[in-house]
Amino acid sequence: MGDKGKDLLCLTATSGVPLFCRTSRAGLPSRQQLPFSVIGSLNGVHMFGRNLDVGLASARTEDSVVVWKTFHDSITLIVLSSEEGASALSLERLLELVFGAMVLLIGLEELTDIRNVERLKKELRACHGLIDSLLCESERVGDLTQCVDCIVSPDGPLLQEALSGFAESVGAAFACLVAGGRVAAGTPGWWRLAAPESILLPWLLGTLPPHSARDYPVYLPHGSPTVPHRLLTLMLLPGLELGLLCGPGPALAQFTPQLLDRWWQPLLEPLRACLLLLPRGLPPSLTLAPAILGLLFVHLEQRRCLFTVQPGGPAGEGPAPSQRRKLLRWWFSFVTAEHFAAEPSDGCPAPSEAGSGPTPALAQPRGCYAVSQGGHKLFALRAGPRRLLLLLAGSAPTHGLRALAARTLQALTPLL
Repeated sequence: MGDKGKDLLCLTATSGVPLFCRTSRAGLPSRQQLPFSVIGSLNGVHMFGRNLDVGLASARTEDSVVVWKTFHDSITLIVLSSEEGASALSLERLLELVFGAMVLLIGLEELTDIRNVERLKKELRACHGLIDSLLCESERVGDLTQCVDCIVSPDGPLLQEALSGFAESVGAAFACLVAGGRVAAGTPGWWRLAAPESILLPWLLGTLPPHSARDYPVYLPHGSPTVPHRLLTLMLLPGLELGLLCGPGPALAQFTPQLLDRWWQPLLEPLRACLLLLPRGLPPSLTLAPAILGLLFVHLEQRRCLFTVQPGGPAGEGPAPSQRRKLLRWWFSFVTAEHFAAEPSDGCPAPSEAGSGPTPALAQPRGCYAVSQGGHKLFALRAGPRRLLLLLAGSAPTHGLRALAARTLQALTPLL
């Protein structure tokens, strides 16, 4: 596979015809492609197992992880990763979101009733940009947490009030403010959207080329996979967009400059301040311990998360931001798979319901820590539906990690 990265393969499940191959290297899109012989071998071993009623879900070599997943007995996705910290959990969730992205942009019917492979290949080109962004390194982590990436503005109540009033005035129940692909405010209807559309719609806004306004047809992978809706986008400032999910109305022409000025001109400074939060994503008034090099805060019930590798501003000493992201992503995958089992309050079946038998309460840890090869410390804390994962400097005393995490959780809890 050459340099460290990911390779994503999409094939028809019955015949194994390749539909597309997307690749990232060193966190960036790449033209490098896997040899056809490798593609055929990876799909062949999966199809061989299916013919024998054997489900091949994942495999691991010395330097790579491979995950297979078939959707609706029609589309097979295969991902290979040689990146540090890659796990079967993270790659399986990536494949689920990739298929959701395909449904979002071309609809489920085109993927489950394949009549013309060449035509489907052409239609899938519309998905390449969004899929590439899912494969590449970014400030977002919703593909792994299955929660919406958010930023918290100190002017959040003002923005929320204006957004709700604006959406009501144009008859749209689903609206949000998106900065850099992360949600700064959303109407109650927007937060009721189920995954994966609640994750993919802001992500899509963060990947489309800049434009003052758009009328974009989208399908909702969970809510409406066969009937398209309209995603209307309006640029309030460069990098800050207003997104509305609509039916046949309102028309894009209804959003005149006068209408936008009436609602948003008085909030020009709060909107600019919202952009200044990036990439940290946290209000300036929130002061965190200097030992914290990065954090991931997840609220499973609200399906929102905060993620930053620059909690104190621009990264100074310690690992580069890209390495911090990899460490925190690995840490989340590890503790989710190994320690923080799902609970009924998480929206998942209890262990006994999942078929693994009752698990004693003492077997469910509330916190755990690890030390990376570079000597940096990682701590995870669970409190009901909340998860807090910290990356800390190696100088942070081990005996104080739990208290530090508890204080940080207390400071972050009002934000989500």
